Amino acid sequence: MTNAEQDVSRLMQEGFDALNRGQLDVAAKACQSALSQRPDLAPAHFLVGLVAIEGDERRVAHEAFKSVVKIDRDHAAAWAQLARLNASEGRIALAESALKEVRRIQPSDPAVLDLTGTVLNQLGEYETAKAFFARVNQQAPGKTGYMMNLANALVFNGDIDEAADLFKEVIRLDPRSAQSHWGLANAVKAQDDQHIAQMRDLAEHYPKNPRAQGFLYYAIGKECEDLQDWNGAFEAFSVGAAARRQTVEFEEAAEVAMFELIRERFNAAWLATQPPGNPDDSPTFVLGQPRTGTTLIERVITSHSQVHSAGELQQFGLATRRVSKHIDRRRFSAELFGAAAEADPRAIGDMYLQTSARMRGKTPRFVDKLPVNYLHLPLILSALPNARIVHLVRGPMDACFASFKQLFADAYLHSYEQQEMARHHIRYRQLMDHFRQEFPGRFIEVSYEDAARDLEPHARALIVALGLEWEDACLNFHESDAGVATASAVQVREPAHTRSIGRWRQYETQLSPMCETLAQAGVPLD
Repeated sequence: MTNAEQDVSRLMQEGFDALNRGQLDVAAKACQSALSQRPDLAPAHFLVGLVAIEGDERRVAHEAFKSVVKIDRDHAAAWAQLARLNASEGRIALAESALKEVRRIQPSDPAVLDLTGTVLNQLGEYETAKAFFARVNQQAPGKTGYMMNLANALVFNGDIDEAADLFKEVIRLDPRSAQSHWGLANAVKAQDDQHIAQMRDLAEHYPKNPRAQGFLYYAIGKECEDLQDWNGAFEAFSVGAAARRQTVEFEEAAEVAMFELIRERFNAAWLATQPPGNPDDSPTFVLGQPRTGTTLIERVITSHSQVHSAGELQQFGLATRRVSKHIDRRRFSAELFGAAAEADPRAIGDMYLQTSARMRGKTPRFVDKLPVNYLHLPLILSALPNARIVHLVRGPMDACFASFKQLFADAYLHSYEQQEMARHHIRYRQLMDHFRQEFPGRFIEVSYEDAARDLEPHARALIVALGLEWEDACLNFHESDAGVATASAVQVREPAHTRSIGRWRQYETQLSPMCETLAQAGVPLD
């Protein structure tokens, strides 16, 4: 090996070591130095991509990984990274094309196989993802990160007991894994307080780690609820929410401006002036606030033989963003909806149907159950005028508290502080009141409480409203083996129940800030 080759090799080792330590600037400089000597060095471009991902520079990451596969078409890890980037941005065809290259190469590297499983999960291919994660664990047994991915896939696919056993094994191997404790708590109902005590002890070891504290205290709260220890549960949820709130940035003023713009721009007069959208009548959108029964109703509908569950698709929002040519790091903003109001509705509808084609199945109808699509309701009416829209409503305090006590991945950033949660809910209710007034009869509304108390008549009425013939399978949704990649993955494995109705009353005193904020705005608590 020449001196120049040794120098490049040293730079690459320094770069990967720096990345592993989280020193992105050091890693980036090492990449640049290596590429100045060897512009065609695939590992250097690959490292650029990894550094860019860590720095949330997605465009740079795209270009870096594309450079890798131009130099080395058999670089499976780069193809897998491209698949993940494209899947997360709704570019499904490109994601599938990249996955096809991964499969052509047939890699044996567990890290690449694990990443492939992650992408398959993003694409709603839960059963195939589970198979990839199982293969990874066969090739690299005892790796807790790989075990966690398999356990989560098992939950999605309804293999709850197997998932629980795997979470327990992860905890045995790594008792300090906060996320595995959270996974176990959500997979099974607590029978005693042994696990709670274990998690409380562990939480003391993470005084300055809000991410770990969030996992642990939300898990403690859930298990305390299982045991009907209401005081213990609320204290844990509060600590968990405060910890999580430290890790996210919620720009309330920006949200206020966005809701105001939507109410101002999107009305009956606006809709009447829109050119025709795509007439396809296959989509049904189930939307509303999270934790309000959207998964329950989605499962009722998709248990019908003519309807496929496409999952929680990001495609409509992404289509709106692309057609409006709006560039913004924020997922939602006043500026985005301002641009969307002027966009071509047919182009939005066409792009949505094109990019969701892979997930819509072979049946005549499909359901897109992304709750936050309620923000897009007028745009859906314009872009897809024959689509059906089902809006879930739930008692305000139950809805707010259900979000407050839930640890979300990267959404619903308003839910970690009581008054922020309540103010968001007020804005949501005002927006839906506006939509009812401006677009009467254009969407179906279902009460979660009514459906949970007596499912059959409400399920029958809903199926008729959707223009479908009744099938008894719609009442047996809990017997479905389809995957569920939401916070309700465990709950939908059982029939409809009323245990959560009025649950907030157990915490009425502690929830006074939330109650008072809603009451001051004239919002009924139940």
